[in-house]
Amino acid sequence: MYFDTHTHLNADQFTEIREDIIQESLNEKVTKMVVVGFDEKTNKLANQIVQDYDFLYASAGIHPVDAHEATEDDFKLVEQLLKQDKTVAVGECGLDYYWQKDTKDVQAEVFKRQLRYSREYKKPIIIHTRDAMKDTYDLLKEEFEENGPISGIMHCYSGSPEMAEKFLELGLHISLGGPVTFKNAKMPKEVAKMVPSNRLLIETDCPYLAPHPFRGKLNKPSLVPLVAKEIARLRDTDAYEVAKCTYTNAMTLFNIED
Repeated sequence: MYFDTHTHLNADQFTEIREDIIQESLNEKVTKMVVVGFDEKTNKLANQIVQDYDFLYASAGIHPVDAHEATEDDFKLVEQLLKQDKTVAVGECGLDYYWQKDTKDVQAEVFKRQLRYSREYKKPIIIHTRDAMKDTYDLLKEEFEENGPISGIMHCYSGSPEMAEKFLELGLHISLGGPVTFKNAKMPKEVAKMVPSNRLLIETDCPYLAPHPFRGKLNKPSLVPLVAKEIARLRDTDAYEVAKCTYTNAMTLFNIED
């Protein structure tokens, strides 16, 4: 059984085919999935989708790209959703300097606010970082020094093994997705070899970043076994062991009972 810890089944690309995509996932033994929100529309839709399936769960948060437009109503919605059992995580949130270079201060404040939600509601935080690895680490290290270990995920991690070690020291899990299967993706492959088995997660980030040999095509949760297979090859083990440990890790982190 596989647990895809980061899907966007709430994306427009899935509107007409969502039920088929979910059934296809089950056929490939992907039996648990988190539908990740990042703004008002996707937070509401994630919550709506997961009500119809006992094996789907939601997260609620504000993406750094949208941080400068976030309103108090957006934050109220996130908190409202975090009070629900089917919402198992905060986010995705974090820092993104690729798309938004001029809103660094606002991004940091919105990120810190969601870190507070994570502790208040006792739910892990899903962290997005792009072109902002050092600032992300510095902010999280400050949080760690003030409040202790951080329950959360470095989602679709693309940094170095050395930085991965630093995030692990803060208490975080490392999640790998489709890029680990790409031929020239040196760093994700090195990270896959070094993350302790009890801190490793897998994801698709669908509909984006489809694994090889489907790179450039529509990604979907049914492809997460390809991620597990490549990680298994890199760790010199079998895909069953990767599936088993990442499933157990996700169930524990999200506080889900089987």
